[in-house]
Amino acid sequence: MRISTSKSEAMVLDRKKVECLLRVKEEILPQVEEFKYLGVLFTSEGRMEREIDRRIGAASTVMRTLHRSIVVKRELSRKAKLSIYRSIFVPTLTYGHELWVMTERTRSRVQAAEMSFLRRVAGLSLRDRVRSSAIREELGVESLLLRVERSQIGWLGHLVRMPPGRLPGEVFRACPSGKRPPGRPRTRWRDYVSRLAWERLGIPPDELEEAAGEREVWASLLRLLPPRPDPG
Repeated sequence: MRISTSKSEAMVLDRKKVECLLRVKEEILPQVEEFKYLGVLFTSEGRMEREIDRRIGAASTVMRTLHRSIVVKRELSRKAKLSIYRSIFVPTLTYGHELWVMTERTRSRVQAAEMSFLRRVAGLSLRDRVRSSAIREELGVESLLLRVERSQIGWLGHLVRMPPGRLPGEVFRACPSGKRPPGRPRTRWRDYVSRLAWERLGIPPDELEEAAGEREVWASLLRLLPPRPDPG
């Protein structure tokens, strides 16, 4: 295997900063705290919050650019504006969302970014005091959080059904050994998505693999997944 030292970097996944001298022949690769891979930002702490914030920021930039040039134009139909929303805004915001660990803060921020765009499409503002669910119903748009959760639970089903030897499935089932540091443990994606399936589908963790193993049953459950009630 050939390695381009000018394009390679080293990163250690650890809560604390750990020095790693990775040498290729006579060169030591620079150690970094974060790097992008296939468009996704990875950090040495192993958290996804910065990546989620980055996606929201990128989507907000897209929204502002389109708002100045396209979205507010009266001669552009609502159908065309929604096509822009689905083809540009949503993919920018949700890229890589299958492996996000969502908190109440990130859910709130994702919904705020979503509704900021949709209110402009509907010609409304916050002062109009129209509920988000009513705006989505008028525009015929599915909740973005519902789409994210459905994809996350769907990816869980893929991982459960993967045969032995497939790397994603092996990582999903892996149980690392060793002693955890003091304090509250971080929420693993497996724990998060298992709890999500329990909350949203009513499937307890000990029955998860059996339920997800039936592809058609799992797909039908996802199609029936209801949206979360809007806050307030």
